[in-house]
Amino acid sequence: MKQQGAHPGDTEGTPDASSRPDTAHEPDTGEEPDTVDEPDTREEPDGAAGPGGAHRDVAHVDEVEGDEPLLPARVHRPSDLMRLVGGVLAVVVLLAIAAFAHGTTSGLEQDINKGTGQAPDLLIKIAGLASSIAILLVPVAFAIERLIKRDGLRIADGVLAAVLAHGVTLATDLWVARAAPDSIQDALTQPSPGDIHALTDPVHGYLAPVIAYMTAVGMSRRPRWRAVLWVVLLLDAFSMLVTGYTTPFSIILTVLIGWTVAYGTLYAVGSPNVRPTGRTLMAGLRTVGFRPVTASREETADTAEGGDRGRRYFVTLEDGAPLDVTVVDREQQAQGFFYRAWRNLALRGFATRRSLQSLRQALEQEALLAYAAIAAGANAPKLIATSELGPDAVMLVYEHTGGRSLDSLDDDEITDELLRDTWRQVKALQSRRIAHRRLVGDAILVDRSGTVILTDLRGGEIAAGDLLLRMDVSQLLVTLGLRVGAERAVTSALNVLGPDAVADCLPMLQPIALSRSTRATLRRLARERAEREREAVLEASRQSRPARAHDAGDSGPVTLDKAERTDKADRADKKAVRAEQRAAKRAIDEALDEAREEDLLSQIRQEVLRIRPQAPVEPARLERVRPRTLISLIAGAIGAYFLLTQLTHIEFGPLISNAEWGWVAAAVLFSALSYVAAAMALLGFVPERVPFPRTVAAQVAGSFVKIVAPAAVGGVALNTRFLQRAGVRPGLAVASVGASQLFGLGCHILMLLAFGYLTGTEKTPSLSPSRTVIGGLLTVAVLVLVVTSVPFLRKFVVTRVRSLFAGVVPRMLDVLQRPQKLITGIGGMLLLTACFVMCLDASIRAFGDESTSVSLASVAVVFLAGNALGSAAPTPGGVGAVEATLTVGLIAVGLPKEVAAPAVLLFRLLTLWLPVLPGWLAFNHLTRKAAL
Repeated sequence: MKQQGAHPGDTEGTPDASSRPDTAHEPDTGEEPDTVDEPDTREEPDGAAGPGGAHRDVAHVDEVEGDEPLLPARVHRPSDLMRLVGGVLAVVVLLAIAAFAHGTTSGLEQDINKGTGQAPDLLIKIAGLASSIAILLVPVAFAIERLIKRDGLRIADGVLAAVLAHGVTLATDLWVARAAPDSIQDALTQPSPGDIHALTDPVHGYLAPVIAYMTAVGMSRRPRWRAVLWVVLLLDAFSMLVTGYTTPFSIILTVLIGWTVAYGTLYAVGSPNVRPTGRTLMAGLRTVGFRPVTASREETADTAEGGDRGRRYFVTLEDGAPLDVTVVDREQQAQGFFYRAWRNLALRGFATRRSLQSLRQALEQEALLAYAAIAAGANAPKLIATSELGPDAVMLVYEHTGGRSLDSLDDDEITDELLRDTWRQVKALQSRRIAHRRLVGDAILVDRSGTVILTDLRGGEIAAGDLLLRMDVSQLLVTLGLRVGAERAVTSALNVLGPDAVADCLPMLQPIALSRSTRATLRRLARERAEREREAVLEASRQSRPARAHDAGDSGPVTLDKAERTDKADRADKKAVRAEQRAAKRAIDEALDEAREEDLLSQIRQEVLRIRPQAPVEPARLERVRPRTLISLIAGAIGAYFLLTQLTHIEFGPLISNAEWGWVAAAVLFSALSYVAAAMALLGFVPERVPFPRTVAAQVAGSFVKIVAPAAVGGVALNTRFLQRAGVRPGLAVASVGASQLFGLGCHILMLLAFGYLTGTEKTPSLSPSRTVIGGLLTVAVLVLVVTSVPFLRKFVVTRVRSLFAGVVPRMLDVLQRPQKLITGIGGMLLLTACFVMCLDASIRAFGDESTSVSLASVAVVFLAGNALGSAAPTPGGVGAVEATLTVGLIAVGLPKEVAAPAVLLFRLLTLWLPVLPGWLAFNHLTRKAAL
């Protein structure tokens, strides 16, 4: 593969074709180039010579050099998936309207029937006869035309989509006839004109397959065929409505089913690949007046936002300078669609660009930006021609620039003058309000004379706002800082843009505002810094051990009596241990301070603040919604919907008036006791001395933290921070919390199995477990086997577990040497589970009576299952997931819904919501005391 700067056009003359590497032609995919003429194969005059005077043979006219990879026969288009999802949502909305807007549907049917009833009978009969014949003939005629042109793949896709659509229509008809609500049945059917005791079909068994076939074969890209078929379909729908054999909603549902099934089929099996080959490119160049000789595919790092930069070719001509050609097709343009769609959803509008553009829009945008950049005085590739390569691709022809990208330059080649020249190009763009939007290393070229050229203007924007221009400055600061350091990057920007313009970009200096490749590089550098800090701490810890051993071996002989010697030796040992701990902690802190490095963004901020101390440093709000917030909202909405459906038939007035307040008080007591148990469970795995009352306060503070963070994350972070503030070294604090979590997980699983076994045997005299328990154990065993047998899953689980419980085993060895600590930890875990189980049981007894009571073992199983799901749920405190699981579980073990729902609400009120205020007070108190 030829690299930029190494093209034949960079030297005088062009080598003969015989000196070039073997060419690689792309296979014929069976697709016809719909609008591009076939390559011109007429012989050149005998005297025709290529560049450099070398005579060229006609056989080499369409050569494509370099690595022109074989194209896959089929591709899965994200656009097909989006249309599938849109069709499914449209079907759901249509059925919802039919189910809940019965008056609207019946009124619409009456209006249509009234309007069509005035149509002449002769017209109706002619339309029905013509449409019935044409609706079968048109698809067959199109299939014959495609087969003649050897395009059988599309016909096969259409036939498969038609068969699947027919199956879906049969299933829909069966569902509407037997299981659908009456309102949906009334909207989709009506009494048949031929038999008033029979109903019309909800979905037309022949119309939906025809629509699926038409969509799958791509008839929409051929205007004449599309117009003919839609006329036939409209005539058929009109005749069916007038004669009373269908309803408006039935017609709409039929169209949606055919359309949805077609795109689902195309996405599942893949669409035929119609990406233009190198030969098509050569033919397209001839259509715009060029006489290409050879084209070589350029290897570029596809690091664009979503990877939609297009394929690049270096083309030599028979006469004239070489060209740089960019080919953009629908498949390449669709790459990264979902990532861009998420960015558009998550970020504010000014921080994103359109996630879906047509090829025509992409072509016009890049051409406009190319002309605007040159008009602004910036060095940019000169666009000299554009053209379509069929209906699915476009090409942009530039003058050859040559040069190498900033990423490919050595460090000593990046001079201060080159940095200033780069900023001058950006300043020229910004003087005309042009935002580049992607100032990364491979978008900055340096030619042989050292001139900087800005490329990849496709994602830019004209008439850009101040925020976009500042984002460009911050992106280029980081791009240059990654190569030459923060100081040189900022200094070069200050020399060209001035301190005010550089200082204004600080609010945009945040990862979310940078390009995708830059964020990946910053994450990699952060991991490397963390690894260096970890190695420094381990090295300091290893060096402190020999010193302690040497000091212990230098103790001299003791001549005091036995009692005095023993007492002084104990005091001396304690002092020595404390001194060693302080010395080791000091050595580790010093090593950590020496190894600690600031990230690049912080370095850039400091460099700018030296010049402008009053510059704004608060990051601008670019995110509209975060992934965690979105997931929490969705999960919370699902949980709230489930609870509301359970509570709609419950009368809370009589239920609360008849509640047993003694059991409510008991539930409150058990809830309060759980915080003492949680403190015991934590301190049992911490050999160091930590105050117990303050630990209890930290667990109370955790009830506030878990409301603003997932339960499995907030508690771990708070306990780790608390232990560090209490004097436990960071690594040991993480290990202690990890050991507590590991033992808690083991106890949780063992108790779930034990209580599940008791629940299955409590009603039988034998000790054989229930089928549910056996089925659960078998399911868990199968999941474990699947995870251990699949390399990807095994690596994923091992990596996560190893990072979570790193250092746990050495910590457990320290705890095992103190049995009292181990008993405290395990006892705290058992007591914690017992408190929650008793709190839930008391909540049940507060609203139930003897006839509605369930066993304590069943309550324990329900709680353990609900707590496990709550820890895995992404919502804060497991909101939604825990309530739904506990309610369903209690109903499953025999508790009436009228008792289960209020009992779960009382339990969650006491264990989640009421402790929030005390938790907030405890959190603030510990923060003021520097304990958090």
